[in-house]
Amino acid sequence: MKTDVIRIYSDLKGSEEAMATAEKFCEYNGFEGRNAKHIRLLTEELLSMVHGIMENFRGDMWFESQKGDEGTLCRICLRADKAADCFQEEYLLSVASSGKNENAKGILGKIREAFRVSTQHANDGVYMNEYTSVNNWFSMGAAMTESASARNYRYWSLKDYHRRVYDNRENAAEELDELEKSIIAKIADDVKVWLRSETTELVAEKLIK
Repeated sequence: MKTDVIRIYSDLKGSEEAMATAEKFCEYNGFEGRNAKHIRLLTEELLSMVHGIMENFRGDMWFESQKGDEGTLCRICLRADKAADCFQEEYLLSVASSGKNENAKGILGKIREAFRVSTQHANDGVYMNEYTSVNNWFSMGAAMTESASARNYRYWSLKDYHRRVYDNRENAAEELDELEKSIIAKIADDVKVWLRSETTELVAEKLIK
């Protein structure tokens, strides 16, 4: 099932409706106790990410569930149009070129930054290549389309990032510490930032067994 779409803003307008929709989503799917708590926590994490993501930000949030043999796969989705003229493009360009941003601390901050920067440019491959060159954490979670060149990324995946950090754990103590402290990394089975031609979409996935 898919819920109604809720319009949310950087000033947290729409948050109450989003949380109410999360509750109805849990009731519809029969989630109780810890399972319902996890859906609520993931919703709160995504809403906190939206707060202050960029000036005049607005996006759409909705919930999806799909039953399968292993359980119910839940998706909390956040979508924003690519509209650089509405946002702080000059600031973002300076951040991308320097590779430094105080907001990109911790896993949630890094996911926020990947989402924010990717909304600025319709030409995903070219611009995100520049972003990746100064942000190694992004390349560690980036995945490609089958026809893409070696550096033309389509989406960033927390699951892939976690696997690559763990594989390189001897040289990634800071990254491992961030993962261990992150609520969203502990609860979500995956978080993906999809780079599409006209929109950027963030999806937090949780399998409820």
